[in-house]
Amino acid sequence: MPLINFPDAPTDKRELEEGAAFSPRFDAHGLVTAVVTDAGDGHLLMVAHMNAQALALTLETGIAHYWSRSRRALWKKGETSGNFQRVVEMRTDCDQDAVWISVNVEGDHATCHTGRRSCFYRIVAVEGDAAVLKSDGSATLFDPAATYGE
Repeated sequence: MPLINFPDAPTDKRELEEGAAFSPRFDAHGLVTAVVTDAGDGHLLMVAHMNAQALALTLETGIAHYWSRSRRALWKKGETSGNFQRVVEMRTDCDQDAVWISVNVEGDHATCHTGRRSCFYRIVAVEGDAAVLKSDGSATLFDPAATYGE
């Protein structure tokens, strides 16, 4: 079990926004949003969620952990693919309901389960009266079927 415990969020707004206590404000599902960028070039890699255990393990180990809402399970990023995310820095926003994690990605540097560097590899465009998705040309860095199975 993680060693780090998080205090309840202060009721005083100034203390929450300016104080030194890291007291993440988990939502009704017990999660905070995590925005993840590459420490080297700032490229947006992914957006995920963390529960208290994932957040504590990330701080304790220096390797990013998340809560998978679809699998309803703790998820150590890179455990299957080898693309571990080593935390360089973590920040929180003003009201402590989101974190920004700057990471170095190991392995082939892919973050997305599709084999791409980033989960944000499609551009939303408007054609006529429809919104469509267009590829940004990102190549896959590994074969997802070989890594994760069918």
